[in-house]
Amino acid sequence: MKKKAKSTYEEFIEDEKQKKLLDEEYKGLLVSELLIAAMHEDQISVRKLAAAAGVSPTVVQGLKSGDKTNVTIGTLSRILDAVGYRIILAPKNSPKKHLKTA
Repeated sequence: MKKKAKSTYEEFIEDEKQKKLLDEEYKGLLVSELLIAAMHEDQISVRKLAAAAGVSPTVVQGLKSGDKTNVTIGTLSRILDAVGYRIILAPKNSPKKHLKTA
């Protein structure tokens, strides 16, 4: 039997360091994309969102651009709340009935 050829992606993520980096950057991208879409939908500027969330415009801009990845859950929660989203925390692999909201 012939071995199936691996894609470049499959080869890339076999390296644990590369996989970890990809996972971290993907999570950052998700927050950034969510924030951009929510701000566009609400037609809200960085400054107005920062004021509504009670945070610095630098924090909002950093999250929006993907440059800022180290924020507290409280800060992120206030920013997302200001654009109509909330953070939901749940144990891994748990049924939806056990969801906790922040």
